[in-house]
Amino acid sequence: MGTTKHFGIIGAGVLGAAVAREVSQKFPKAHVTVVDKASTVAAHQTGHNSGVVHAGLYYEPGSLKARLCRRGVDLMCQYAVDGELPFDECGKLVVALETHEEPRLKNIYNRALANGVPDVELVGPDGIREIEPNAVGRMALHSPHTAIIDYSAVARHLIQDVVDTGGDVLLGAEVTEILNGHRSCSVVVRRDDGEEKYTFDHLIICAGLQSDRMALLAGGSRYPRIVPFFGQYSMLGAAHRNILRGLVYPVPDPTYPFLGVHLTKRVDGEMLVGPNAFLSLGRENYSGWQIGLKDSLAVASEPGFWKFASRNLKAAGRELEAVVSRRKFIGGAAKYVPDLVGAESTPLTRGIRAQAMDRKGHLVDDFVIERVGASTIVRNAPSPGATSSLAIAEYLVETTIEIV
Repeated sequence: MGTTKHFGIIGAGVLGAAVAREVSQKFPKAHVTVVDKASTVAAHQTGHNSGVVHAGLYYEPGSLKARLCRRGVDLMCQYAVDGELPFDECGKLVVALETHEEPRLKNIYNRALANGVPDVELVGPDGIREIEPNAVGRMALHSPHTAIIDYSAVARHLIQDVVDTGGDVLLGAEVTEILNGHRSCSVVVRRDDGEEKYTFDHLIICAGLQSDRMALLAGGSRYPRIVPFFGQYSMLGAAHRNILRGLVYPVPDPTYPFLGVHLTKRVDGEMLVGPNAFLSLGRENYSGWQIGLKDSLAVASEPGFWKFASRNLKAAGRELEAVVSRRKFIGGAAKYVPDLVGAESTPLTRGIRAQAMDRKGHLVDDFVIERVGASTIVRNAPSPGATSSLAIAEYLVETTIEIV
């Protein structure tokens, strides 16, 4: 009879929760412990996003991101059905307003086909109005199976699955030291009542905004580094709550690595506008006022960041206008849905994206996973990371975790 194997997972967001559940299912005799410094599950990126289950439109065909997104959609849909979690396949339009955007939209369409996204089509102005009567545009890509979900609810459900199989969840537990050997990992955790030490046969780090710091503790590479970008959301007032049936997105600007302000229906029926994308002065500065000095100095001392900033000054200026003016913010969405001109909205708590950057100042696009000793580290899992979470968990268990 073999010795019980012990797995540690750092991070109780949707990805860490998915990994913990996958390990507990694949290795039912193992013991799983989830550790997170927050006092609640899904306290960071998972609890501050728009809840879109991405279909896989934008991603480079053959990339890890493209493959795991498509697999993740199927797994997430089935998990929602099995767990009776809110899930709405409401559909999405990616809309071109100008002639120069049409070639980029066609390129996204070709990528979607290459990635196996089902039932996508290009439509003209009449097709746009048929799908979304209040939207306008020259051309649009329609993805009827793009869906919405509550990722916080998913993460809580996944964590409960882990607990139900005998796993432990340590919240309010900050990892301060990782002693990473070839066969095992010792993790020092600080809690209100002092420090504790745990030893795991394998450690999986899904730390999101803190992933680069956890990687360094585990002996991982210095790069990629995390640069935090915040995104603001506003919730439309009751008069415009039902202005769309689904989601409306702009064609992404190729000079700026984010999707742009869009309109997103939420599973509770509310309609959101956002997010913009701008440098966050703190990795957990959700209010905008609690400036993280350590985080800000880390960004300022990173030569790669200044290279990135110099390449994106024009786009950053445009984003800044939307940060300081809610009229500009809503006005960006009104270009696609004209009835939103003058709409009332309520600002929501901002989200913060854990964006990985290489030493040359390029934002890392694909998912990045690093293996060091007895640790597996998720170094980069931006959108569609939540969509792909169950597939990433499956991939990690299949390709990087060894039972010895």
